[in-house]
Amino acid sequence: MHTVFAVKYRKALIEDFWKENLLGTIGNLVNEEGGKLIIVNGTNDHVHCCFSLKPSISISNIMQKIKGKSSKWVNDEGLCDTHFEWQKGYGAFSYSHSQLNALFRYVQNQKEHHKKRGFREEYLELLKKFEVDFDEQYIFHDPID
Repeated sequence: MHTVFAVKYRKALIEDFWKENLLGTIGNLVNEEGGKLIIVNGTNDHVHCCFSLKPSISISNIMQKIKGKSSKWVNDEGLCDTHFEWQKGYGAFSYSHSQLNALFRYVQNQKEHHKKRGFREEYLELLKKFEVDFDEQYIFHDPID
């Protein structure tokens, strides 16, 4: 599974000095909830998380726990000047084993990737690539200043 989720209102709240700890926390949560982390990475306003999942575990349950517990961790650690929340929803895309190396490189290179393309453009491209019908009201909101 490849999941994508954003900070509420896509505010750029994830600071470099604690980003690695957040990504590590998310990775640990994936493993604790019965998934197997492949890679997690992101930018200051969103995260990509790739993991395998047992058939007995639903994507909605693991994502609810990952997002809930990771935002609680950020707030408990006092890492933001404001209350930290993930935006409602997430994208979830499945890949075959043969696509794993390309997906790994894509997630690994998020910083470079976003020098050329914004998050909204990237996300819409994923939806189109996977032929996902979507309603514009459910697309991640643009950042609020």
